[in-house]
Amino acid sequence: MFKDNKRTLSTDTLIGQGTLAEGKIACDAGIRIEGECRGDITSKAEVIVGECGIVRAAIEAQDVTIAGAVYGDITVRGRLVITATGQLHGTMQAAVLHIQEGALFNGQSRMERPGAAPAKPSPPEEYRTDEPAKEKVKARQAV
Repeated sequence: MFKDNKRTLSTDTLIGQGTLAEGKIACDAGIRIEGECRGDITSKAEVIVGECGIVRAAIEAQDVTIAGAVYGDITVRGRLVITATGQLHGTMQAAVLHIQEGALFNGQSRMERPGAAPAKPSPPEEYRTDEPAKEKVKARQAV
């Protein structure tokens, strides 16, 4: 009759506006930052940086939403969302990336599907040694 609620993570953590948290933060539940954080943040759930939030830290989480400012590297197993008011200054790695119009992203990105082996980039045709690639390059040069 009643379904078992398998969600054991019921409490979220809030770092409120006007609060400064320094050091390493590790939590199983989600965390919302409206104040300022310096250090490392690790969450098995979602990390939300609110519009007033400023994070100067490395973040590792399932999902991350940025509406404030983040200065640091982010590793996301799921989805990274940078909202129209959000700023990310650093390197990000995520399976899904969504950047809204008006957002600011300065850094490098790397995207991989969860559980997939990293794809090897193929070299440009000019540097390949197989015959079909050489013929394509010659044909383009002749035009």
